[in-house]
Amino acid sequence: MSKVVATGAQFFDTIRANDSFYVDKTGFIQEWWDNQDDVTLITRPRRFGKTLNMSMMNCFFSDRYAGRSDLFEGLQVWEDQRFHDLQGRFPVLFISFAGVKQASFDLARKSINQIIANLYNSYTEIFLDPWFTEMDARFISQIASDMPDDVAAVSLQKLCELLYRYYGKKVLIFLDEYDTPLQEAYIHGYWNELVSFVRALFNNTFKTNPSLGRAILTGITRVSKESIFSDMNNLEVITTTSEKYATCFGFTEQEVFQALEDQGCGEAEKQAVKTWYDGFTFGSVTDIYNPWSVTNYLDKRLLETYWANTSENALVNNLIRQGNARLKTQFETLLEGGALTLPLDEQVIFEQLHQRENAIWSLLLAAGYLKVLSVDRQRDLNPKKKNLYTLTLTNQEVQIMFDDMVQGWFEEGQYFNEFVAAMFRGNELDMNRYMNRIALKTFSYFDAGEKPGESEPERFYHGFVLGLLVDQAEGYELTSNRESGFGRYDVVMTPKRHSDPAVIMEFKVIDPELGEKSLEETAQNALKQIEEKKYDTELLAKGIAKDNILKYGFAFKGKECLIRKG
Repeated sequence: MSKVVATGAQFFDTIRANDSFYVDKTGFIQEWWDNQDDVTLITRPRRFGKTLNMSMMNCFFSDRYAGRSDLFEGLQVWEDQRFHDLQGRFPVLFISFAGVKQASFDLARKSINQIIANLYNSYTEIFLDPWFTEMDARFISQIASDMPDDVAAVSLQKLCELLYRYYGKKVLIFLDEYDTPLQEAYIHGYWNELVSFVRALFNNTFKTNPSLGRAILTGITRVSKESIFSDMNNLEVITTTSEKYATCFGFTEQEVFQALEDQGCGEAEKQAVKTWYDGFTFGSVTDIYNPWSVTNYLDKRLLETYWANTSENALVNNLIRQGNARLKTQFETLLEGGALTLPLDEQVIFEQLHQRENAIWSLLLAAGYLKVLSVDRQRDLNPKKKNLYTLTLTNQEVQIMFDDMVQGWFEEGQYFNEFVAAMFRGNELDMNRYMNRIALKTFSYFDAGEKPGESEPERFYHGFVLGLLVDQAEGYELTSNRESGFGRYDVVMTPKRHSDPAVIMEFKVIDPELGEKSLEETAQNALKQIEEKKYDTELLAKGIAKDNILKYGFAFKGKECLIRKG
């Protein structure tokens, strides 16, 4: 009999009490306990069951759930007799930073402090016990949203101490979405202030804390150790390429197909779900599915971009849109179904995202937009080298998300569509009119803003090429900056039907050092280069008639653009 799919349910006890649809992940309890690591940091993409698993851990270990073995009966962990004596036996601090999304440091600090104050308030009754001293009471009285930073830094450590003294057992800490405040700090420009605050809090809580038993932190990214985990030699880091806990987050194919069968789905639906939502790889385990999209599909029976639509993609959007020509060219490869091989470090150094190109790919990998096809572990042989990762887009849902993102860059007005129509008609006048309107509206949108007053046309027109790639994917194969004839072209659009026109575009920025005095001269030089370098070689070899090849030279000077037809 099929069960009710409670979409978005994140609390383990509620799901179990209502007998809702649940994929058994209690093996995580066994694996984590037996590994005996002091502090474990686990990174997984958004909506991959991190919060539900942390709620499960809380329900299993917390003394507030003593006597609630009914929540686990019939599940994998309860088949192991050793764990019967562990259920409900520990003081547990279950914390979530998911809601810390403020636009300023002061508000973020107050939000974190209030979360800590709420934890203290939940133990008000036991603090009245004679076990606690006047000194304890004075410290507790300082705990509030506006407490001083030196008090906040030791607040969780002190709470662990108080609970250890009262219960006689060291405290377990489960901190969910530890990196949400840090991502917001980067986006809103208060990174350094928050890092300093969080580093002090984490160091006292997870490193120099004799009352801490063990801890788990979950998040999307592995923030660099130098940022907030300095000197934490007791930290076990689990990323998407780690073997530990590989099947504990996300659904395996066996789990998905069983769930589909239980809900009455047939083979055709299985294959459709696989195409859309499969593709994640954790450690050496392939065919991991996105649980958020799978549960939404089970509930609605519609194939949609559920996971992509819930993701907060503003940072990724900005980084790609404002990225340089090389980054956009690499992104073209991914959108065309290709793979990139890059030297990466899996830790995300937020402060270097705009300076170090490969840091962006580390973020995309951690966030689940890319999957690892293979890793060449060069660092094992030479510590000075980085491992080489071969990456591709995760699945069809991610492909659609990025297509929509690129199309969103040119949504204002109909200028983009009008330009494309004019280009295929060979109407040079209309092309110039619409391109200049597009450039005027969106040029600064593609500017990284690192050098005020200096524009970089390459960022714009490579973004424009991505727009063409996505917009014309059904009818054209688009390539850019590839070998052809005697040189390299900027863009070639090869029609899938030979009756449609092919297009060659050469982009140039006016260069006074080459003697160019006007946009007209630069545009003519672009056309000259198309002819001299024989950029039509591949098109002619494919049987496309010479008179069915449109050739355009683009000249840029700041936001001004001039197009000439060859």
